[in-house]
Amino acid sequence: MISNTRAAALFFVFAGLFGAAGVALAALAAHGGGEAALAASASAMCLAHAPALLGLAIGIKEIRTARLAGFLIIVGTLLFAGDLVMLRLAGIGLFPFAAPTGGWAMMLGWLAIAAGGLMRTKP
Repeated sequence: MISNTRAAALFFVFAGLFGAAGVALAALAAHGGGEAALAASASAMCLAHAPALLGLAIGIKEIRTARLAGFLIIVGTLLFAGDLVMLRLAGIGLFPFAAPTGGWAMMLGWLAIAAGGLMRTKP
């Protein structure tokens, strides 16, 4: 199992990557023409989940479900935003149902955060 320290570092890395990707995708949506809504939706998902990963990294020792939530959010955001970006740039998605699968993973990540709030913190 991955340690809290390694998971926190991974969450910080993806928070930074998602934040940068979110800004770049917002610029693509604003200036790129074509299917701007795809880039805008991908941008929104990246920018919404970057701060969540920051919070999970900071609170990883106190939130019992932080690792699960973080991994679900990372995978979900990569699938969802990645599928939309591929559709926008290449005209074909990652694989069938990639975006909905990513959406479910992100929702499960948020539910894992909620569940962590109901659990007692580690002594």
